[in-house]
Amino acid sequence: MGGNHFVKIIQFFILLQFLDCCFALPLCTDSRAPFTSNSTLQFCRYNGTACCNSSDDLVLKKQFESMKISDPGCASLVKSILCARCDQFSAELFRVDYVPRQLPVLCNSTISPNSTQSSQASLNFCSQVWNTCQNVSILNSPFAASLQGRAGVPTTSNSSKLSDLWQSQADFCGALGGASDDGLPCFDGTPVTLNDTGPPTPPSGLCLEKIANGSYLNMVAHPDGSNRAFFSNQQGKIWLATIPNQGSGGALELDESDPFLDLTDQVHFDTQFGLMGIALHPNFKENGRLFASFNCDKAKWPDCAGRCACNSDVNCDPSKLSPDNGANPCQFHSVVAEFTTNGTASATSANPSEVRRIFTMGLPFTSHHAGQILFGPKDGYLYFMMGDGGGVGDPYNFAQNKKSLLGKIMRFDVDTIPSATEASQLGLWGNYSIPKDNPYTQDKELQKEIWALGLRNPWRCSFDSARPSYFVCADVGQDRYEEVDLITKDGNYGWRAYEGPYKYNSSQSPFANTSLGSSTPIFPVMGYNHSDVNSNEGSASITGGYFYRATTDPCMHGSYLFADLYAGAIWAGIESPINSGKFTSSKISFSCALDSPLNCTVTPGSSLPSLSYIFSFGEDNNKDVYLLTNSGVYRVVRASRCNYACAEEAAASPPSAASAPPSRAGLLRAPCDVLLLVVSFLCLVFMNS
Repeated sequence: MGGNHFVKIIQFFILLQFLDCCFALPLCTDSRAPFTSNSTLQFCRYNGTACCNSSDDLVLKKQFESMKISDPGCASLVKSILCARCDQFSAELFRVDYVPRQLPVLCNSTISPNSTQSSQASLNFCSQVWNTCQNVSILNSPFAASLQGRAGVPTTSNSSKLSDLWQSQADFCGALGGASDDGLPCFDGTPVTLNDTGPPTPPSGLCLEKIANGSYLNMVAHPDGSNRAFFSNQQGKIWLATIPNQGSGGALELDESDPFLDLTDQVHFDTQFGLMGIALHPNFKENGRLFASFNCDKAKWPDCAGRCACNSDVNCDPSKLSPDNGANPCQFHSVVAEFTTNGTASATSANPSEVRRIFTMGLPFTSHHAGQILFGPKDGYLYFMMGDGGGVGDPYNFAQNKKSLLGKIMRFDVDTIPSATEASQLGLWGNYSIPKDNPYTQDKELQKEIWALGLRNPWRCSFDSARPSYFVCADVGQDRYEEVDLITKDGNYGWRAYEGPYKYNSSQSPFANTSLGSSTPIFPVMGYNHSDVNSNEGSASITGGYFYRATTDPCMHGSYLFADLYAGAIWAGIESPINSGKFTSSKISFSCALDSPLNCTVTPGSSLPSLSYIFSFGEDNNKDVYLLTNSGVYRVVRASRCNYACAEEAAASPPSAASAPPSRAGLLRAPCDVLLLVVSFLCLVFMNS
């Protein structure tokens, strides 16, 4: 085998670890997070975290009893299949994102010669169901109902036996089965389990290079796949910049005098006000639609006009709100507006006139209004992050009020615009429509726009580029805890009843202490106490980041990076087991590369770079991660440029003649090892042919 082939094989093995072949985090078939029941289910016997309550359990029991299955073996299998809807990974078992199913995907894999008898039964669960139940009468059979209208399946059938619906086991398992080694889970008769690889090891350190001196709040990669990205500052300007290649020694190319879009006439800028978010439509390359979220002052701009968030619908009287920092209630508004490049993605500027006002809401106080906007990578809807509106301890309990849009994450359809009459009849706050699967359809108390609730001030959220079901938000705490949350449909994140994992009691509220009622709070997956950080400001404020998915620093891959605004501290969160939604996080050291394109200012008395305030994070088209700080723009680079140890990076470098091939240990990540080995073997065969 030639040396070039050997180098390619080594590099290929390194790249394999970046394949996110595994499934997503625990979610139920309705896209909600699983919950911990107060009592053990009597029929399905799922303990701990599950997707069924006692009412669901009773429904499944009645469904099972109506089948009148006489064969005990078949009855046991059918019961387990029905109860799979209670599995905390049921959304993946039923693959609801692709084809809605009445039954889970049954495991139907090829048997390995070395498989044990128990593992063979697990892998061939679909065959086991066929062999046991093929000639058993099953009234109201879910096997028939789940396949009505599919190709090759009768639209009506009076038969109650599997053998009358399918000609063979192959047909049955072809319709209901799926492989267990395709990177997605299948049902084997037992709850889904994950391969726990033991306590994760945090990265040794984060190496940064400084590529710009400017202070920016938002960064969005240009969707054309180039090395360009949009940057915006809090004052209201958006630029289109060119990012230097990794290792080129170049700096960010951005002309401050030539913004892509200047909104400074509309934007009210102050400490907690300004241009808070920008987002590009998923079809930006075709339609040139750009969205901006900003604050305005109705005393200075006539077009800054909308309903006040403090109103009779939420039991709030704006006339009784005391002036806040010299401002009257609802003098300032949160706005989401649409702009255009006139349909040209290659444009170097956008029209500063609004195409339409998507959303306007008056703010009761002058803080805690978040303002970030993101398009969902899977659904194409616009998500709008909103804080509780301000005041110590959310004094009017907006975050838990299901009719208030404060303390919420909202979800809009900006492609279907209703008429003004329709919008008024629906009680909308602007020009958008409501996605049909927003939680209000199942929780009639919720305002239609709400996707999740119980947040204080969500400051920087992101979708994992490798696993879009991971929607992560950092939520700024009051005086004790800063948290990171996995956001799910209709999730209640506890504020103000809870601050992170701690009970919160407000002494400055005109209302009684908050109870979540029937809601079950979803506690943070990561975070830190204020006592854990040393801040020159004497306080703490979390800044959310990204899952690191670039190949630049292989030891950082898969870690969730976040920081503290004031303390200049950075954390890396590691999930274990993979796809469990369970994380451990640790504060990590960071340094500035000696060959950084721009010199990094060092903190006096320390070797650490002085990042000043860490406002936000960014991600480019190569999935490289950036820190947007008061002192400039920093990019994560190879660990070796700061002399941090990273075995994977060393293995990725071309080996010398005396070098031995790297060990597979550490390169293969459960539960994808089998798939990786198969692909690796095929690649070796191909390269050696």
